[in-house]
Amino acid sequence: MTTLTLIGKPDCHLCDVASEIIDAVVAELPDAAAESIEIVEASIADDPALYELWWEKIPVVLIDGELHAHWRLSADRLRAALEEAVTRDASKESK
Repeated sequence: MTTLTLIGKPDCHLCDVASEIIDAVVAELPDAAAESIEIVEASIADDPALYELWWEKIPVVLIDGELHAHWRLSADRLRAALEEAVTRDASKESK
């Protein structure tokens, strides 16, 4: 399972745009790939540790806990990264 985490806050325009890009990219992936992606949304307003780490960079996108992007999210770059992560996870599970 690949985990994509979107870190943002309420009333954040760029966070809303990032969420829309994530939804669109995942919807375009083959069903098997899309089903192996867990999307988690977290708010810096609810978590002081996240606020401390990311307040000046939201929206932040992590893939399997690793920083993928902040501020602006590219659909093409996200698609490539998710395809790579899903393939990597699938090869680990088959071993």
